[in-house]
Amino acid sequence: MSIFEAVMLVCFGAAWPASIYRSYVSRTTAGKSIVFLVVIFVGYLAGIAHKVTHNLDVVTWLYAINAVMVFADIMLYWRNRRIERI
Repeated sequence: MSIFEAVMLVCFGAAWPASIYRSYVSRTTAGKSIVFLVVIFVGYLAGIAHKVTHNLDVVTWLYAINAVMVFADIMLYWRNRRIERI
């Protein structure tokens, strides 16, 4: 396990709850980029794939937790986009 990789994932992960909350409460897509969210999500999936195929350790869970949070933000983006069209 790389402590630096774990710290990086914890730091990135710390920002997602606030982003999810803001998306949920604001009910708007303003300030959000679906392309950015998808790129980040794919990056986390690639990190998980690497860990599973080469170096399975506890850091894999950090990738998974972050991926779930980004996926939640993506789902909120689409919900908010639908709300904006009404």
